[in-house]
Amino acid sequence: MTGIKQVGVGRSNSYALTEKGELLAWSDNPDKPTVVTDQVSSFYAGRSGLFAIRHDSTLWQFDTKTLFGFGENITEDSRKVANNILTASVGDSANYYVTRDGKLFVYGLAHRGQYGDGKLTSTEGYVQTATEVTQVVAHTGHALILKQDGTVWGTGGNIYGPLGSHGIGDKAVEWGLIVDDIKAIATGSSHTFAIKRNGSLWGWGRHAGLEPKQIMNSASVVAAGSRDTIALSNETLWQWRAGSQPKAVMKCTTP
Repeated sequence: MTGIKQVGVGRSNSYALTEKGELLAWSDNPDKPTVVTDQVSSFYAGRSGLFAIRHDSTLWQFDTKTLFGFGENITEDSRKVANNILTASVGDSANYYVTRDGKLFVYGLAHRGQYGDGKLTSTEGYVQTATEVTQVVAHTGHALILKQDGTVWGTGGNIYGPLGSHGIGDKAVEWGLIVDDIKAIATGSSHTFAIKRNGSLWGWGRHAGLEPKQIMNSASVVAAGSRDTIALSNETLWQWRAGSQPKAVMKCTTP
């Protein structure tokens, strides 16, 4: 594909956002994608659904149903969740969004402390649990937020350490400080990465230890999944599995 500005994956679908604002989806054949919706600025996909932020800063949710052997069937039912949205994240048990004034809202399962406000039972709708937030990332029963002052906070399941030492061995039910001086974050099923303001990449969690340690001298973008991580550094794409060292995959140049 060409003319793409964002890509992502859900449970079994792949997604791409075109420069024209069309959100595309496919399971096996990218030559015949489905147009999910248009007028999209950014999107967020995960096991529990699909979020799209439109050009007017409204957040829309699309329910997905997994069909064996056929990827995810995106239902025709879509609904507007909220207005004035900055960013969002789809976890596998709880979903999050951040408004442009920095308020974080969450809805979904709470049994692992996913809300971050001490709740262990779900609410009937989205509730606010943090302020001054610029980014949120969520994965297998846990979530992390980046605040305006560069601090990173986490909550939820922490058996293998994606939240550092905060609630290690079980779970954290409230937001706890992990690291500071950060400008971007990413998390997988059991590991987390952060790009510091000086551009260096740091990681912690399973096979990496509870204390953040430097992985690369520089990185502009990082993304983490169940086991693998990719990062872009100096126009080179790097990939590695938890517990191993980053390996250069390909050169990535832009016009």
